[in-house]
Order: sequence, then C-alpha cells, then structure tokens
Amino acid sequence: MPPPLDHAIGVDIGGTKVLAVLLEGERVVAETLAPTPTAGDEVLEVVTLAVGSLAPGGDRGVLGAIGVGAPGLVDATGTLRFAPNLLGGMGLGIQAGLEARFPRVVVRAGNDATCAAWAERTLGAARGRDDVVMVTLGTGIGGGIVAGGRLLVGANSFAGEIGHMVVDPHGPRCPCGKRGCWERFGSGSGLGRLGREAAQAGQAHRVADLAGGDPEAVRGEHVTAAAAEGDQEAMAVMAQFGWWLAVGLANLANVFDPQCFVLGGGLVSAGDVLFDPVRTAFAELVEAVQYRPPIEILPAELGERAGAIGAALLAAGSRGPA
Repeated sequence: MPPPLDHAIGVDIGGTKVLAVLLEGERVVAETLAPTPTAGDEVLEVVTLAVGSLAPGGDRGVLGAIGVGAPGLVDATGTLRFAPNLLGGMGLGIQAGLEARFPRVVVRAGNDATCAAWAERTLGAARGRDDVVMVTLGTGIGGGIVAGGRLLVGANSFAGEIGHMVVDPHGPRCPCGKRGCWERFGSGSGLGRLGREAAQAGQAHRVADLAGGDPEAVRGEHVTAAAAEGDQEAMAVMAQFGWWLAVGLANLANVFDPQCFVLGGGLVSAGDVLFDPVRTAFAELVEAVQYRPPIEILPAELGERAGAIGAALLAAGSRGPA
C-alpha cells in the first residue's frame, strides 16, 4: 500500500544554502541540503532536485504538497519580486515553475521568515499562541506576524518586512537602497558593525583578540563569545546592540500587541548574553509597560529548519494566511 498523502515537502531558499525537509504530518522524517546557486533558473533546478530526492518512497505521486520559503518579497502568485540578499532570484516564478514540474501536487511559495513564524506558532516556541511576531536575526532581519491565529500577509503578500523599518534616516546604507533600516543595527551584521566600531576605538580588546587582533575582522560571533566570557567591553557592545534590537521590538509591540516575540537565527545561540540586554531595554522602551501584560521575548525552538517546516505546513493546508 502506498504512503498516505499527508506527506509535504518544505524548502527554505537561503542566501547560501537550500534546505528541504519531508514532513509526515507534523514530523520531519528526512531532509537534504545544497548550496544556493547564483542564477534564478539554477535555484529552481536545485529546489526541484531536492524535492525529487525527498519524495516519499521515490514516488512523487504520493506527495501531497510542496511549500517554498524565499528571502524577500514573494507575491500572491509565488513570484520572488525583490530579494536584496538573493539578487539572482529576483523575478523567479517559484510557484509556477514547480507547478509545471509537479502537476499533481499543491504548491505554495511565500516569504521565508513568514513561513518560520507559522512553524514556531504551530510546533515551536509560540505553540498555541494566536498573536505572535517572529523576528529572524541573520545577515538582515526577517519577520512574520500571526494575528488572531492567522498569518498576516497583507494586500500583496509582502507583509512582515520588519527589518526595513527605518530607525535612523541618517544611518548606514542598507542593501534595499535606503539608509538606517532596523536590520543595519539589530541583525548579526549589525552586531558585527558595532563590534568593529568598538574595536577600532580601542574599546573592545578581547573582541579584537578573538578576531586575530584585527579590528576590521570583527564579526558578531566574536562579540558574543567575548561577552559569554564575561568581558565587560564586549558586554557593553551587547547592551548597545540589545537597545537597537529592542527599539524595533517596542515599535512592533505598539503596533501589533503580540503575546510574545520569537527570536530566531544564529544569534539566539548566545542565550542570556543576547536576551538579557534585549529584555531590559525592551521594558524601558515599550509603551506603558507598567499597565500592560508582559510580552515574552523567546528563543526560537526549530532552528534552521523553521522556514522549511513552516512552508510545508502552509502548503499542506495548515490554517494559514487570512
């Protein structure tokens, strides 16, 4: 007897890697990983190969759905309209291309962080919560919003681009073309920039040591490693970073009034070194903190699989976009 049609494949197209998972119900039973090519048509081929390799029993006929999450603005037709961190994929018709290759399978494509938000709300840190904001901290900042138990996708499916809120109009230029976007301050690359500035000013000696003595080589992981050792100068950089991250969270709290924020991405592995200064600054910045129920700031639970898992859940018909 063939496997049931409760199998779904989710694919997360990242700037450097394509991760695909096979979901059986709500359980990941297989996964595969490949480098992300630079050309858009090659991206679609890599996704196709990943789906083919994970099809249950090697039989695409028993596959119920394929979901894809991509970084950037993915419209309602599943076309990647704008992707500053995946320029070769701009204009790529992800959904249409996969529908042509897998005509008997339901295909859905959307933003990767939006998919991750649905995964964390369904199976992860925010399981069972109906009002959640997911913030993914990587090279930039991605986001997904669950409101009233449904994904908020907006008129054009572009909602959740929270990293491009402008928090300093005179700040550093962003790959999107504007200046002072939140992700220039509150992302992993933003932490690296703050660390380099501190090292260049002679205020982060241990951080510079971990970067081989070269202030220009400082990255975010050097700052978090030094802070984890208890280095006071590194902890000062983390406090500065935490304030910038909390600025964006406070703005989002004032707009969406979520039950919790879920922070994802590699930075969350820093643990309390990250979360303590963020929570402290958030309590100082959010409106009327003494009059509102606490808004939790939680680490994501599903790791780098979140985007792929969420894409699979949404494609399989999990209660999704409003």
